[in-house]
Amino acid sequence: QVQLVESGGGLVQAGGSLRLACAASGRIFRNMAVGWYRQPPGMQRELVAAIASGGSTNYAESVKGRFTISRTNAKNTVFLQMNSLKPEDTAVYYCNADGEYSGTYYYPSTYWGQGTQVTVSS
Repeated sequence: QVQLVESGGGLVQAGGSLRLACAASGRIFRNMAVGWYRQPPGMQRELVAAIASGGSTNYAESVKGRFTISRTNAKNTVFLQMNSLKPEDTAVYYCNADGEYSGTYYYPSTYWGQGTQVTVSS
């Protein structure tokens, strides 16, 4: 079992920044790939970024150059630094752990956090 808790969401103006955190417990986190997803209102959940256990990363085209995913295994935490935020980044953001990481995609496991709301005003 893996327990995931997201934090760091909030309300920010367009062009601003937020840093989301996903804290894990229950298993050895450093061996897991982790993905950040988001679900805008009325839309399907989509992959935003993922990081392999070894540190490789991939990003959705819509966030490349603006978002950065990173991890600190010592603290069992994965971060999503979001810069130059746009109104279309508004969504509930979820993290997922222990999925299958490929060079171009991340296939989620059944381990999800509860989500954190990000709202970007124009």
